[in-house]
Amino acid sequence: MDDAVAQAAGSNARAAGTLRVNTLGMAAKKVIAPRLGRFARAHPEVVLDIVIDDGLSDIAAAGFDAGIRVGGRLQKDMVAVRLTPDVELLAVASPDYLARHGEPKTPADLDRHLCINWRFPGSGKIAGWGFREKGKSTEFFGEGQVITNHQDIIVPAVLQGLGITYAYNDDGITDALREGRLKRVLSDWSPTVPGLYLYYSSRRYMLPSLRAFIDCMLDRDLEAA
Repeated sequence: MDDAVAQAAGSNARAAGTLRVNTLGMAAKKVIAPRLGRFARAHPEVVLDIVIDDGLSDIAAAGFDAGIRVGGRLQKDMVAVRLTPDVELLAVASPDYLARHGEPKTPADLDRHLCINWRFPGSGKIAGWGFREKGKSTEFFGEGQVITNHQDIIVPAVLQGLGITYAYNDDGITDALREGRLKRVLSDWSPTVPGLYLYYSSRRYMLPSLRAFIDCMLDRDLEAA
């Protein structure tokens, strides 16, 4: 009934009400946070309810209007809108760690290294490290002293020389690489993966507030200004 009422209002209805968005922490930091002020000023009648969730929740079942995930992890029956280009996965370690343990040349060499691992918050599974070279794919599961489900632990752990980690190109990692506090390894084996996508149910009418949110995340509102 809510969808029918919203659809009857037409695409020119003003953006208002609460918009619930379920998003990866990385997406919240890179895409949403820099645009919050602009969206709020343009749409003062919209309340953004943003939930940081790296557990890949079912957004429809949980009552969210939209979710933001990497492209390869979208639910079925969803409309997907690309927000960012494809991203690189980076295997990185501190120069101090590599000086003590040596530099891996192939994924097989990781058996002799400490690995800082990511645990999915929802399933509790530890993420495998997918590598690829010349069409050959391999997945590695390493061991180490640190396992976490939050990037705020991953970056300090690798900077403090606790091992090698394999992660998306986060701002903290990018800055540390540029400053020489981290060094990239296995670059020939590290693939590019789908970027960030906003997605919403194809079975529901797109709310005006969601349309406005998408336009802002893609900077279309700037083009129209």
